[in-house]
Formats: sequence, C-alpha cells, structure tokens
Amino acid sequence: MTQKTVAQDQVSPGKPVSEESILKTAKEVVVKFIEVGRLTPSNFDETFRGVYKSIRDSVHSRPEQD
Repeated sequence: MTQKTVAQDQVSPGKPVSEESILKTAKEVVVKFIEVGRLTPSNFDETFRGVYKSIRDSVHSRPEQD
C-alpha cells in the first residue's frame, strides 16, 4: 500500500499551491526524518527551514522549457 502525500491529495496540475499545503508537506518530511532518527531537537530548526524552503522553491519555480 502506498501513502499519498498532502500535495498529491490537494493539488492538481496548473493549480497554485497554498502555503498550508507546503507547510503540511514539510511537516510530513520532517516527521519521517524524526521517525528514522535523522533529526534531533538540536538541529530541528535548521532542518525544517531547509526542507520547507526546498519544497516552496520547487513548487514555485517555473518548469524548464525544452
């Protein structure tokens, strides 16, 4: 069984992505990092900011044209 992410459930192609969806997706990624032991309280802030920024930049970037 595969899990759907927030972005897969709420976003269709060409539709703008809400800040809420970006935050929920970043939260899911960070929670997974905590579950597998890759994230500790001492590096939470830096890691969350990096994950959030990467997701935000990815969804707000223009697709490259060939």
